[in-house]
Amino acid sequence: MGGGVGGDKGGGVGGTVAAGWEPVREEFAAFVAAEPHSPEAQLVVHHRGRRVVDLWAGEDTDGDTVSGVFSITKGAAHLVVALLVQDGVLDLDRPVSSYWPEFTGDGKERLTLRGLLAHRSGLIGTDEGLDHDEIADDETIAARLVAQKPFWEPGEAYGYHAFVIGALTGEVVRRATGRLIQELYEERVRAPYGLDLYMGLPASQQGRWKPVLEMLPTPAQRAAREAAGPLPELLAVAFNAHREPPMDPVAHANHPRTRELGPTSAGGIGSARGVAGLYAAAISVMDGRAPLLEPDTAAEFARLHTPGQDAVTGEFDHFGLGFEQQPAVGPGAFGHCGAAGAQGFADPATGIAYGYTRRRFGFPGGRAPENDRLTAAVLGVARGPQSAQA
Repeated sequence: MGGGVGGDKGGGVGGTVAAGWEPVREEFAAFVAAEPHSPEAQLVVHHRGRRVVDLWAGEDTDGDTVSGVFSITKGAAHLVVALLVQDGVLDLDRPVSSYWPEFTGDGKERLTLRGLLAHRSGLIGTDEGLDHDEIADDETIAARLVAQKPFWEPGEAYGYHAFVIGALTGEVVRRATGRLIQELYEERVRAPYGLDLYMGLPASQQGRWKPVLEMLPTPAQRAAREAAGPLPELLAVAFNAHREPPMDPVAHANHPRTRELGPTSAGGIGSARGVAGLYAAAISVMDGRAPLLEPDTAAEFARLHTPGQDAVTGEFDHFGLGFEQQPAVGPGAFGHCGAAGAQGFADPATGIAYGYTRRRFGFPGGRAPENDRLTAAVLGVARGPQSAQA
């Protein structure tokens, strides 16, 4: 891969791009130059299975750095679920209770696996909240939630299950297979492709880990946050902010138990190379291996399953099955963002697999706005005439 630009300890851009992909490097460099604080960011893009962009920026980040990627982990976990559906081990239209008999009461017994994956269970958290050790342990979360009264009638609405969806779908996987999602992910996805995206960081990789960094809002951004007031009730429950003290997402990402156990909702550790590699493996031929997902499976998990407004976040038309919609990319694209500003997606139409991470929390968090510019630059190259030779 040519077209490299040298990095430096002062926070410049490092890495390489393939010929024809220079506009992506230029957009990334422009974003970094405009940031008031170093984002400690990485951007990697695969096109039809070949890595064409591998960039990073920051005083203490390079291409090998791994850090907390928050809800990017949901995409990795639900790729495992998609594989199990594809294999016939799981049936999207069977009730969750047929796998998990204790999942009953208050309408839970009527919820299908499809409804669960579409964030329709209403089990967005617990009345009392969860401490750090609890929210790092998927089996503990599942045990707490199965006894929890849902915050709406299961199946009648949808809302982002921010810190618990992986524990719920993971318990279905455990009951159906006798294995944890983390174990199946390691065997079927991470290890075969050598992905730098972990659910449970091995001791051998701990030296590459760098912590997620606090947001440093400008005075105007700080004033905007204060003017917004307290979080709405359901949003507070879903983000475990209704307990005392409220959960600190940065502390969660950096907590030793999170790194050890790799909770499937928001506890993965990885790099942009790992994120982009995950989505490339899902849709492209990689190292002579066929795509992990058959086209029909990818289309089913990508298509909109939640029209209308998200009861937790207020967003519209939010989810496929376990994955978020990617309206800026295309109707068949699927992926997931991460709280500090990370983003990952696959687009079967263009063959693009995109991975972006940042260690410095961006404002306002979630899907960082620079992803719109970076995605547009990536798609501009992929859809242009030069992409045929890239």
